[in-house]
Amino acid sequence: MSDPILTPNLLRRLEQFQLLAARRAKSSARGERRSRARGQSVEFADYRPYVHGDDFRYLDWNLYGRLERLFLKLYEEERELPVRLFLDASESMTFGEPRKFDFARQVAAALGYVALSSFDRVSVIPFPALARNGEETTEAQLAEMAARGALRSVRGKRSAIQFFRNLGALSAGGAAALNEALRRGALEARQAGLAVVLSDFLDPAGYESGLSALLGRGFQVDLVQVLAPEELSPSVFGDLRLVDSESGAVQEVTFGRYRLKAYQQSVRNFIQRLREYSQARGISFFTASSNTPLEELLLKQLRQAEVWG
Repeated sequence: MSDPILTPNLLRRLEQFQLLAARRAKSSARGERRSRARGQSVEFADYRPYVHGDDFRYLDWNLYGRLERLFLKLYEEERELPVRLFLDASESMTFGEPRKFDFARQVAAALGYVALSSFDRVSVIPFPALARNGEETTEAQLAEMAARGALRSVRGKRSAIQFFRNLGALSAGGAAALNEALRRGALEARQAGLAVVLSDFLDPAGYESGLSALLGRGFQVDLVQVLAPEELSPSVFGDLRLVDSESGAVQEVTFGRYRLKAYQQSVRNFIQRLREYSQARGISFFTASSNTPLEELLLKQLRQAEVWG
């Protein structure tokens, strides 16, 4: 991508935010998140009785003066929040104007930048894996393989520029295999944290088993469904030859105004089922057209839903 993935003005506004996690961070690495671990931050947490060998510096002498018993002051350890961004890079995401993949990649960049600014660890997981066709690996494929590897673990605001470059090096193609990607991501994670899935969710195999794997692993899950304007409101009529971009399946249909209404109702039903599935399981769900102004989604919708604040 030749243009900056995010404008400098938007980056400055994003620096004001921090991802809000309902569950406290459990990572072993230091960060800026409250956790249940007890450490040496300035945030007081609790008392416990003194035992032999404890550090005298953390004794509360005022409490000893009142109770004549020794108590140790405990403080909340600040830990990082592991943030895993599952980015749909399947062939169906190349559809639309603007392309769904480009819009989803910008949202991933914004979420990642907010996390990096808070010293959280970010992992971007594009799916499906790069296809191997047996031919000699091209220079572009090698560059994308390197970018995908670098995106597996990123930390610190100083990493943001390279983070954006690596996102820009990603391409889309192949069948999504959404459930497989989410299940594998859940199993590979050392600690649960925040998982954001950016996809059109148009996988014939569904999404239920993959999302259940993330929830079962203890992740807080957010979904951002990205659809193209043409998918939400088609403008083409007549005799059409439709080709599935991922499977190659072909179907010829006559698409008149009656079918347009039936199609639009089917799309609304699909979105509503995904929304109801999410709400029943405590998952935050958002849907956006790929021509939605990025600031509208990031600075208004996600903020109002308390994804960040």
